Amino acid sequence: MNTSAQIQHIIDNCLRDASFPQLPNHEQGKVRDSYSLEDGRRVMISSDRQSAFDQVLSAVPYKGQVLNQVAQFWFEATADICPNHILDVPDPNVVIGKDLDMLPIEMVVRDYMTGSTETSIWPMYQRGERVLYGHRFPEGLVKNQKLPKTIITPTTKAAQGEHDAPITAEQILQQNVLTHEQWQDVSEKSLALFARGRQIAAENGLILVDTKYEFGLDENGIITIADEIHTPDSSRFWIASSYDDRLAQGQEPESLDKEFLRLWISGRCDPYKDPIPEIPADTLIEFSEKYIRLYEQVTGKRFQKPDVSQSVRSRIQGNLATALPDYF
Repeated sequence: MNTSAQIQHIIDNCLRDASFPQLPNHEQGKVRDSYSLEDGRRVMISSDRQSAFDQVLSAVPYKGQVLNQVAQFWFEATADICPNHILDVPDPNVVIGKDLDMLPIEMVVRDYMTGSTETSIWPMYQRGERVLYGHRFPEGLVKNQKLPKTIITPTTKAAQGEHDAPITAEQILQQNVLTHEQWQDVSEKSLALFARGRQIAAENGLILVDTKYEFGLDENGIITIADEIHTPDSSRFWIASSYDDRLAQGQEPESLDKEFLRLWISGRCDPYKDPIPEIPADTLIEFSEKYIRLYEQVTGKRFQKPDVSQSVRSRIQGNLATALPDYF
């Protein structure tokens, strides 16, 4: 059992600042910091910053490492379905990948009627909408139930601080957001990636509920998956063994993903209108443990926590200097 002092030390060692002035073309996202190198490579550093409801709220211990290593596992497990951007992983929190020409939509694939954000299908359905993202839904569906079939509900990509917006396949083609060939390609790849994720998750006692994919074009115009895949930030995962009983009782499924924090927040305020309360240290630790459990359950490997005697940031800087000596 960690003491309060140990918990505070763990939280203080979170990677909040992933900016390294030695590297060029810095861009800071809500969770990741990235750098475009002159040779066509892109450095992406997964911080421990936690975002929800389009805001950066806090930092969660080990979160960046979990995201990076879970994504690495899934990129390797799906490389036969779609090329990915990874070239090197020089640190548990860092990926060096291809700098892609990113497509301007996110491909969201769903198997269940759920969600708590404005672009999720359950809040829309609950408001009385029955045509969502171009899909018609029947009456009488309940939260967290399995959908009749797997669907794609794409969204536009919002600038930081703004909201993603729902868009239909028809609108994507009418507005020339993607060509017909590109839409067909990313749709087929998204469904195939999701099917592989669902299969591996099921083999490990998990339900892959929904996820988002981001694609770009490489130097040869080939559609390539980037950013992250099947991580607890980009996906929902439920514990399979308790799902049926909890659904029957009207309870939320046991989750190993960001939804835990979303529900904690939305149970205390309207996150789109009210100030979000400070998240207590013990809640952040509980959240961290869910992410670690997901990593271990998905990969079958034991999570290696970083050495507490060294800051995560200084370790990353040392590994970046080794991988990219021309910059350090």
